[in-house]
Amino acid sequence: MEDGTGCPDICIIGAGSSGVAVAKALKERGIAFACYETGSDIGGMWRYRNDNGMSSAYAALHIDTSRDNLGYPDFPIPKHLPDFLSHAQFLAHLEAYADHFGIRPLITFRTAVTAVTPAGDGRWQVSLSDGRRIPYRHVVVANGHLWDPRLPDFPGQFDGTTLHAHHYRTSDPFEGRRVLVVGLGNSAVDIAVDLCRRAAHVAISTRRGAWIMPKYLMGVPVDRWSALLSRRLHLPTRLTRMIMARLIRLAVGDQRRFGLPRPAHPMWREHATLSQDLLPAIGHGRITMRPDIARLDGDGVVFTDGARDPFDAIIYATGYRTSFPFLDPGLARQALGDESRPALYRRILSPACPGLAFAGLVQPIGPTIPLVEIQARWLASLLSGAMAPAGPEDQRREIARHHAVQRRTWLDSPRYALEVDYKTYARQLRRDMARGQAGI
Repeated sequence: MEDGTGCPDICIIGAGSSGVAVAKALKERGIAFACYETGSDIGGMWRYRNDNGMSSAYAALHIDTSRDNLGYPDFPIPKHLPDFLSHAQFLAHLEAYADHFGIRPLITFRTAVTAVTPAGDGRWQVSLSDGRRIPYRHVVVANGHLWDPRLPDFPGQFDGTTLHAHHYRTSDPFEGRRVLVVGLGNSAVDIAVDLCRRAAHVAISTRRGAWIMPKYLMGVPVDRWSALLSRRLHLPTRLTRMIMARLIRLAVGDQRRFGLPRPAHPMWREHATLSQDLLPAIGHGRITMRPDIARLDGDGVVFTDGARDPFDAIIYATGYRTSFPFLDPGLARQALGDESRPALYRRILSPACPGLAFAGLVQPIGPTIPLVEIQARWLASLLSGAMAPAGPEDQRREIARHHAVQRRTWLDSPRYALEVDYKTYARQLRRDMARGQAGI
């Protein structure tokens, strides 16, 4: 798709796993595009110490989705790689994917998008860090959503070292120190386990707890059991997760034995935290559990149970804000609606701002990479004219329906603002493409 002057009429922002997938899908449709990446190479969050400044990868990071469920459908991950890839192994796979499909030469590196503003005539003006301003008919935002740290606001003052998990890289600076990790998501647990091998002691503070799920069940990656129940036996997602909860309870036992509070909600209503190492670390006394923080207190922390413990450092693994620094805040609110529940048709298109699309702005129950690849093909199908768009009213009805499902299914928490069920969502996108008409 060009603007009549031979210039591409589509702009992709970002060359991580989502931006590369969109670029590949557009290229296969013969659609011209421009793709801008702030850093010097592809990879996004998977490039450790990425010079775009947006990667949250730490040295010990391994992906929680197992190898056979992780890769792009038409470029599977080689079987000789381990069940759970490191960030470096997945980055190498992403690079091989981009090179195999000839994507890297189509990306403009070391060029940041500094602003996206309405240009009139249904176009968007994209301002670049090199001073250029270029109008595009369509802008695909693929800048990721795990890079802008969300920090809690506790009363009091802490005199030691504080940082967000986004800035954690290795345990070296914490050798011999007492460290508190705040949060009980996957990053919090990974970092706590990494730290406990070098730190004097590690504690984890959690406000409401989380279900802890091992990475292996009977020697098989746990997500392969889920795939067996959901895809091969065609069980609904909720029933699949209920069965998995029972199996995990049999394998792990009652997590309250380890000082982990049992959540008030069933496992199917949240993202379980995957860790093969947390419970053994607690059992060996290398990690202790603490309740929520009541206040910071100089060289220590007072918890809601009244206990006070001294610490040298606090690491906040408290999630991320969904941010678009190139969009004016008012325009971002217009495009997405309430940040706590983005109003995007099929989690991709902004009905309020035609021409703006978002790739990878999802948090699925199931693997992310294959789902983003389906998003990319859906978007390429729409932009190529192979699929007719839904009307504005149908788009609004679809968004309202999705929000209703979110409220019924998952917890009312910022962590679940981007939640989708892989199985249902993938089926919707594939159905749209198969019939050549985006629906509700």
